Amino acid sequence: MSLNAQIKAVTDRIIERSRPTRDTYLERMGIAANAGPVRAHLSCGNQAHAYAAMGQDKDALVAERAANLGIITAYNDMLSAHKPYEHYPDIIRDAARSVGATAQVAGGVPAMCDGVTQGQPGMELSLFSRDVIALAAGVGLSHNCFDAAVFFGICDKIVPGLVMAAATYGHIPSVFVPAGPMTSGIPNDEKAKVRQQFATGEIGREELMKAEMASYHGSGTCTFYGTANTNQMLMEIMGLHLPGASFVNPGTDLRDALTTAAAKRALEITNLGNDFRPTSQILDEKAFVNGLVGLMATGGSTNLVLHMPAMARAAGIILDLQDFSDISEVIPLMAKVYPNGLADVNHFHAAGGLGYMIGQLLENGLLHEDVKTIAGDGLSLYTKDPKIKDGVLVFEDGSKETLNDRILRPVSDAFQKTGGLKELKGNLGRGVMKVSAVAPERRIVEAKVRIFHDQRDVKPAFNNGEFTEDTVVVVRFQGPRANGMPELHSLTPTLSILQDRGLKVALVTDGRMSGASGKVPACIHVSPEAANGGPIAKLRDGDLVRVDAVAGTLEVLEADFDTREAVQIDLSANSVGMGRELFEVFRQNAGNATEGAATIL
Repeated sequence: MSLNAQIKAVTDRIIERSRPTRDTYLERMGIAANAGPVRAHLSCGNQAHAYAAMGQDKDALVAERAANLGIITAYNDMLSAHKPYEHYPDIIRDAARSVGATAQVAGGVPAMCDGVTQGQPGMELSLFSRDVIALAAGVGLSHNCFDAAVFFGICDKIVPGLVMAAATYGHIPSVFVPAGPMTSGIPNDEKAKVRQQFATGEIGREELMKAEMASYHGSGTCTFYGTANTNQMLMEIMGLHLPGASFVNPGTDLRDALTTAAAKRALEITNLGNDFRPTSQILDEKAFVNGLVGLMATGGSTNLVLHMPAMARAAGIILDLQDFSDISEVIPLMAKVYPNGLADVNHFHAAGGLGYMIGQLLENGLLHEDVKTIAGDGLSLYTKDPKIKDGVLVFEDGSKETLNDRILRPVSDAFQKTGGLKELKGNLGRGVMKVSAVAPERRIVEAKVRIFHDQRDVKPAFNNGEFTEDTVVVVRFQGPRANGMPELHSLTPTLSILQDRGLKVALVTDGRMSGASGKVPACIHVSPEAANGGPIAKLRDGDLVRVDAVAGTLEVLEADFDTREAVQIDLSANSVGMGRELFEVFRQNAGNATEGAATIL
């Protein structure tokens, strides 16, 4: 089938908008690639320092006849998702040696767990850690010793930061290596119910802890479809993973085989061979449009509305909120994975997973097939499933039918006709809502506002019985310049309870939620933010606001609104404690949320 007209129009618009920056970027990448294998430019002294600790690989490195693979790792054992990476460098080195090549850990990058820092001061460093990760990866690759790079990363800010670095070093190939989700624990809806019971005082901390530990119980990615798993979907549909690699559990033979294959593939596509695939050629406008399509089809995390523009800018490509919204209009919601449904990503994978979904989208003209990937030319390669047969990794045609239509459906019988995200704009600015988990009857809320400047003040108001009518809860001064734009997940149980009591409730904030934001309508990333004097800073308690995710509007219904002065508050407390002192330069220089909230691009 020919490409959908709206997908083509959005792609053409992005290409035209990006032409000056993209042309400059590609020229820069071409010059670097044409310089040839990079180690040839190092002096003998430079190389001696680089190879001093390489033991049995020294001779191969000095000979300069085989490729050298740079490893950028986000390993730590604070993140369950990243724990499996502990021994990946050994797997990569062995794979390289098996084909006469070499591999070195070029550098490590920080990787913080948002699950640990939710509601804590450390969360105010979370978004900025993306840019730190990009910088740290850039430092690792600056040794200029590598013909290709492999990147180990999964979670919220880590993959976007690594992509920004990979695009910056786009003259060499990059392969992203996942570690997979942990096996399924207690059902996500059961976990959410326990959290609500704790919020209302029905159960104590001991019962809550028992449920949380049963949900997050081992190595691997958390199994709900939040930012981490959305990242993995993106890396696959954008051609930076091997086909079918995203959701294979850690500690399995297939997982190890895919890791070995990723290393070998990275070595096959360097400038030393005949199938050169630099990252700059893979991360083009069509790849990013495919990523947007995947985001909508799966009901992915709203954090990617922040990260994808930043990732794209690193490749000279300019994305706009309108691109997200326009693509959402023509992409059906094909998956129901928590918080959009009851299933987790293991169930999604078993139902046919990304291979089935990509095949359906291609058949219906909703993806660009004519793209370059690390696996080869054409996205149809990503309809195949990896399997081990007779001890050998093979890629076979995936299922043409969904294996569970309660989790994954064809385009012709999707859960919703449109995708999971909606842009809202009006006299309050521009924001975005994840509507895939919000019931249709809850997507329009017109009510008086209740204003807070700290998410921690909402629960005491709830406990005091102050929410007795339909309410638009506004939590402002939560943007990147105010306090680093922490996630506001502590609000979800409270607002969910109010909604379950029959009230119409919505959240409006210049802060962010993520893939775990749930069933409450939340217009997030409102820009310009309050700290920049945005319209949200003009709101007063009791103002009538209409949040309309059907029409895509965000309006204050007060005659004098435009004439008001923006409120200013003392934000100095956000600058101290838990390392926040180190990030003042990030707060001062952060861009708008609609542009990725980056400080380095």
